[in-house]
Amino acid sequence: MTTRVGVITFPGSLDDRDAQRAIEIAGGEPVALWHGSHDLDGVDALVLPGGFSYGDYLRAGAIAALAPIMAEVKDAAAQGMPILGICNGFQMLVEAHLLPGGLIRNAHQQFIRRDQKLRVENADTAWTSGFDLGQEIVIPLKNADGGYIASDDELDRLEGEGLVAFRYLGVNPNGSLRDIAGITNERGNVVGLMPHPEHAVEPGFGPNTAEAMRSGVDGLPFFTSAIAAVVAAAA
Repeated sequence: MTTRVGVITFPGSLDDRDAQRAIEIAGGEPVALWHGSHDLDGVDALVLPGGFSYGDYLRAGAIAALAPIMAEVKDAAAQGMPILGICNGFQMLVEAHLLPGGLIRNAHQQFIRRDQKLRVENADTAWTSGFDLGQEIVIPLKNADGGYIASDDELDRLEGEGLVAFRYLGVNPNGSLRDIAGITNERGNVVGLMPHPEHAVEPGFGPNTAEAMRSGVDGLPFFTSAIAAVVAAAA
């Protein structure tokens, strides 16, 4: 079977086509979805892409979290569908209360773009099973409102229950509490992170590595993991 992965475009989405290409490279079938629709078109998984939905007015992701299609996204999440929120998509997931906490302006008050080292803290989710626990990866990061925040009690819960999915290594680029770069829900089907795995899936276009310039493809296992999860669930 071919795994169909929907990518939702919102007004101001910038990385929706990149996410579609990543899905195709991973062996899935990308399906373009529109924020104003109530139809998920029978997809098996979903990606909420990066960008500046609605110009990041009010709060980043806050208006997009109220888009018509988000009612279906919430239902799909409750039914166990793999859902990935990347950067602005992560902001949408926390604003829609599909993931806990919040995301605020970077501590240095500036937009940042860098190839970012991460450590995989949870390799048991639908989007991370292709990694090894503790594996260090490098994928691009670009954001202005990437500071992850939560109460101390919530942070302790995330840590204690293994819900921190990724942590920044080397440098904390945006002031995220406890160096958190990405989290998962308890079920492991919903994951959000600030860095952009869709920009590290194809040799010649990813981060530099010791082997060659722009050869990094550490983002590809995100998408192959989700496809494998869908196939396993259907078996």
